[in-house]
Order: sequence, then structure tokens, then C-alpha cells
Amino acid sequence: MGKKNDREERGGTRRDFLKLAATGAAAVSMAAPQAAEALEFDLETFLQKHFRRMSDEELEALIQRLERKYEQKYGKEFNVKATGPVDDVLFGYGLDVSRCIGCRRCVHACVEENNQSRDPEIHWIRVLEFEREAVVRGVNLEEGDAYFENPVQPAPGKMYLPIACMHCEESPCTNVCPTGATWEEPDGIVAIDYDWCIGCRYCIAACPYGARHFNWSEPTLSAEEINPDIHIIGNKPRTKGVVEKCHWCMQRVRDGRYPACLEACPVGARKFGNMLDPESEIRYVMENKRTFVLKSELGTKPKFFYFF
Repeated sequence: MGKKNDREERGGTRRDFLKLAATGAAAVSMAAPQAAEALEFDLETFLQKHFRRMSDEELEALIQRLERKYEQKYGKEFNVKATGPVDDVLFGYGLDVSRCIGCRRCVHACVEENNQSRDPEIHWIRVLEFEREAVVRGVNLEEGDAYFENPVQPAPGKMYLPIACMHCEESPCTNVCPTGATWEEPDGIVAIDYDWCIGCRYCIAACPYGARHFNWSEPTLSAEEINPDIHIIGNKPRTKGVVEKCHWCMQRVRDGRYPACLEACPVGARKFGNMLDPESEIRYVMENKRTFVLKSELGTKPKFFYFF
């Protein structure tokens, strides 16, 4: 409770600052009627409450505003939602490293589904290539090659380790965020309210898995490329100056679908499901396979498991 209260106090201070800044901007806009209309929209975003504090009515108003905004910008119909976690669900992910062939289909399926920038192209999933003997000795992420190019997949004597957000139970990234812009949802997904991210990048420094990515420039995403099925704290298009990462395709899994990376895997190396369900695939993996997590010595308690 102490952490939450501290975050709320810091968030309130930030909001007060934004109100002052917005008031000054509105005063300047009085001399330019055309700019005032643009500033009015910006003010709504500036003064927007944190996602977790919004009422149902405020969420519905935000959904309608975003649908209008995206339809005007991209010229197509959007389905924006704020689907919440389902009771008695705690998501977990499993990956069979003995099956992964390093094809990177998961990487590109993730980009297409989650509206990552195309230029520069941001990847939430990195696939590392290792010498097979190195993996047997124990995984050292620093030994992995993320820029491998092999005409044959898998390459002889190689093993592959895809890495993305581990959705840790004890996540260092959420602990260091000064605005409470990132947190763990009841279903285990570590989420981000992009409108409250101030781009300090503390979370990037805190994450031991390199899973968070900063938008140094304005993301580029064409109307042909954008996925119009959007979750407000999931695959909503981001802006310059915010951090983003994997959220296990929140817009899909909370509707009973699999993450896009899992569906794209040609060898069935990926497993996903409810860890609280004894009949789920992920529970079977946890109870019957040799599983391990990366950097277990750090005590982050990832919900992403590797197995053989």
C-alpha cells in the first residue's frame, strides 16, 4: 500500500504541473484561433487521468475520442477497447528452446500486431543465437548474437533464445517509475499507460532483460500497416519520447485469443495460458518439463519460462 500511495502522490504533483503548463499554453493560443483548436485537443490528453483512476464513463469518453482521432488520421475504422483482466486468470508464457529455429517470424508478427514503428522499426522480441555448447553450460545473455544472418535455419551447432518482457512478479521496472506509468495488472501483465510516461527511461535501466524500448524519434506507421484493433494500454500507437514493450498482446489474450507471436511460430515452440488453470498448456509445461527462467538469481520472478 505504501508504494501505491507514494505513486499517487507523485502522480498528483505531475498532474498539477501539467495543468499549470496547459493553462499557460491556452493563454498563448488566444492570439491564434487556428492553433487554439489543436491545443484544445492537446489539453484533453494533457489533463487525462491515469488509466487506473478513470471511471467507466471517462474510459468510454476516451475510447470515443481515440476512435475519432485515429479514424481521422489513418482514414479507416478503429475498434478501441479497454478490456480489463478476467477473474481467476494469471497469464504465463512458455518457450521450448529445443524447438526454436531462429526464424524470427515471432518478431515480425509482433511488429504487425502491436503497431510498432516501421522506420525506425522497433522490435519487442529479440532472438539471440548461441553456440549449442554455451547453452548447455548455462545461458549468458552477453554471449548471444542478436544480428545473426544464416541461410539455413536452424544453423548447425546453434540454439536460439527469443527474449521479450518477462512480466516479472517482482518487476524492477515498475518499482523505479516516478509517475506510476507502469504496473502489474491482476492477470500478471505488466502494462504501461503511455500518456503518463515521461520518458525518463529509469525502467530501461532497471530491466535486466533489455525488454523496454524508447522512441527517440516520432514513430512512423502508415494507414496500410496499422492494426485498427487497439487496446488503450496495449497496442495503441505510441509517440516520440515514451517507452514501450511487450504486453502479451493484451488486445487479443483478454478476448480468449493467443498472442500473435505464438500463432506465427511454425514449429509450435511457444505455449501460453492461464497458470491458475490445471488443464492449461502452460501448467502442463510447468509441471512436466524442465523449465528455467533467465537471471533467476535476481529474484524478479518472471512469468516467462523456457523449457526443453
